[in-house]
Parts: sequence; structure tokens; C-alpha cells
Amino acid sequence: MGLISITGLRAQQNTRPNIILILTDDLGWTSLSALMDQRLANSKSDYHETPAMEKMASQGMRFSRGYAPDPICTPSRRSIQFGQTSLRQGDEEFRGRYAEKSRRVASIPEVLKSIDPTYATAHFGKWDLRAGITPAQLGYDESDGDTGNRNGDFVDEREDKWNKKYLIENPKQVDSLTNRSVRFMARQVKQGNPFYLQISHYATHVNFETRAETYQKFVEKKKGKIHDHPAWAGMIHDLDASIGKVLDALDSLSISENTYVFFMADNGAVEYIPPVSNRLDHPDVFEKPMRNSPLRGGKWTLYEGGIRVPFIVKGPGIKPGSQSDEPVAGWDLLPTFCELAGGNVDQSRDGGSFASLLTNGGKGKIRRSENAFYFHRFHNTYPHSAIMVGDFKLIRFWKTGKVELYNLANDPGEKNDLYKSDSKRAKQLEDRLYSYMQRVNPSLANLYSIGK
Repeated sequence: MGLISITGLRAQQNTRPNIILILTDDLGWTSLSALMDQRLANSKSDYHETPAMEKMASQGMRFSRGYAPDPICTPSRRSIQFGQTSLRQGDEEFRGRYAEKSRRVASIPEVLKSIDPTYATAHFGKWDLRAGITPAQLGYDESDGDTGNRNGDFVDEREDKWNKKYLIENPKQVDSLTNRSVRFMARQVKQGNPFYLQISHYATHVNFETRAETYQKFVEKKKGKIHDHPAWAGMIHDLDASIGKVLDALDSLSISENTYVFFMADNGAVEYIPPVSNRLDHPDVFEKPMRNSPLRGGKWTLYEGGIRVPFIVKGPGIKPGSQSDEPVAGWDLLPTFCELAGGNVDQSRDGGSFASLLTNGGKGKIRRSENAFYFHRFHNTYPHSAIMVGDFKLIRFWKTGKVELYNLANDPGEKNDLYKSDSKRAKQLEDRLYSYMQRVNPSLANLYSIGK
């Protein structure tokens, strides 16, 4: 009997599903060649080519309002591991709060292993919690260790990284990550273990790395009005090809029917290449559309371009080519994984399970501790926070005192500030934001003198 038939038989004997999270770096909502909202023709790239992600979207469900927990990588990655907002977790204080001896909240692998000890868990690629906490300390059986951006770069380029490109094989370690991931899956299938696998790609964070032939493909292609950088286009194309190999392995291992695959980014793409210093300015100030257009802003900001990201799920019971317009965020992943694995969801976390949406055509409500989304940008120069309830989103800039309110249903590009014209709603949202900050991170609330 061949390998495929043996492993397929054992895979059918597993009662728990396999779960894969593919996390990419600095990838905007419109960076793929797959529509992120089937109602909007401009919700995909006008230059990039990502056929594997197009196929995944056609086989599964896209979330038109999928959010990264934070507009930068480290807080987002922390949030995903514990199902909590980065505002609750804090920034500098995270290291002490979540150290091995003082931590009181379970991570993704710990939750899954508490449901079924046979779950095998692995994390390959960029870790970047920047807290002296390793994957092994959070319960991962296999990992690449406490890695960061430099581990994915061909060279450690600091001075001119936005203007250089590197034409190499295995760009951003995409092939290495794929090979380790496929070997891990094959071992677990052979042993009859359900598994959780997180593949955290270094792409598409600078440096710009791509294969020579891929780069040439986009040099020769007509540039788009929004996307026009051949090295970045090549990098995402190479990334897409590596993801396609992981998806193909599910079929060759005969486990597609028992495996959920989640795809998202840790934050949006940079607003321009190279980035600009006035990224908080109104979109009309700039001569050229931002790279996350039709969304405003990008990485480093709480405008939609910084936190709304590609979000796709495929797996058993999910209607092919479906779409959910319910907002979901990275902190919802842990509760969702928990429910899919057959566990009881901890309602004390910020996140809620959206497992029911996956099998109900994207419709339904998600049970969370409360119905608001909270974001915070930890930055000394322009710290700001946001609250989102339904279609309305309020942003508070702490140093300038400016407050902005947007209706995302009518204005996803956040061009029309409703703060003055809808002052009653703005006041209600401000009060809710302040109350949440006082409750979950009083030191931060005190820093901004909230409630004083």
C-alpha cells in the first residue's frame, strides 16, 4: 500500500480537525489578485498576481472586514497567540505580564492540547514577540525559535532598504518554511495526530527579495495605477507560490477534508514605497492613491489601510466562494480554533469564535465579551486609539487631542469625518473607549489622564 493511501486512512481516523494559520507580513487588503469584497471591483490589486490565493478564496470564505489586531507586527502576533487585544496586553509591560512564571492566560497550543493532548503543534517563521518568550514556552512542540525580521532577510540591510532589491533563490525563506511545514504535516499524519501549524512568513516585509525570473515577469508587465513595484510584486508572487505548495500537500496527504486553513496578515501594507512621514494626512493631500486604496493609510496607523487585511478561510463545511461581511479580528482566532477542535470557548477573552459563520454562509453573530473592537497604536510620536462598533469607527489621537468619526459602510476610505455632525454618537463611542482603557489597561489610561 502506498504512502498516500496509508496516510489518508489514518487521517480519516482522526476525530479532531487539523488547523493551519498562514500569517503574512505587511500585506494590504488590496494586495492580492483575489477580490477581498466581491461587491467592490477595486478590492484587489491592479498589478500583483496571486493565483494560489485566488484559488483558496474560490474554495473557501473571504471576510470583507477581517482585521489585524494592530497596525504593526509585534502586538498583532502577541494578540493572536492569546486571543486578547493589544490594548489589553500593553506594550513595554507585556514582557513582565506574559513571562512564563507570571502568565495566567493560555496560548493557542496550550488551549488545543487541553482539549486533546495528542494535538501536535508547530510554529515556523517569524515569531517576533520581542519579550524573551519562545514558542516552546507557549507550548509549541516544534519551531524556529525566537525569530525576527533579520532571520528572513538575505542581508541585514538598514540604510537603503526601500530602494534595493535582491534577486535570489528561496526569497524571504519561503521555500524553507514550506518544506519544514510539509514535513511536519506528513509526520503527524503518519502518526495519526491532529495538528496545529502556524506558518508565519517573513514576506512581504522589506527587504525586497524575489527570484530573478519573477522579477523580470513584473518588469515586463504593465504597471497599475495603485501597485507598480516589480520587486514587491515578485516577492508576493513567490510567497503565493509557496502557499500553493502547502495547500497542494493537503491533497497529496489526503487531509483536505479534515483541515481548516486560515490566511491573514499581521497588518496592512506600507502606504507608499518608500513610506512617507505625513501618513496621517487626509488622502486628498497625496497626488497618487495609497497602496491600500480604496482604504486610507497603511502600516503604523489605525486607519483601515493599517488594520483591515486579507482574511480567508477554507475547510470542511465552508461554502466555496462565499463571503462574510461580519467583522472579525486576529484575537478571534484562538476562540475559533478552540470551538473547531471541540472545546468550550472562554468567554473572558476579548475574542469570540466565528466557527458558526464558517458553516452558515458567513451569516450570524459572534459572541464576544462585548460587541466593540478596540485598537491602540503604541507610539511616542503619534499614539492613537480606535473603537469600532458596527459600521462606525472613532479614532482618538492623544497628543493632538483630535477625534475623528467615520461610517465605514458609506465611507470605507475614511474621507468624511462625522465627529462634529454626529457628536452624540461620537461622545458615546469616546466614553466606551475610555471605559475599556480604564478597565483593561489603567496605566495607559492614567498616562493620557482619562477619567481625571
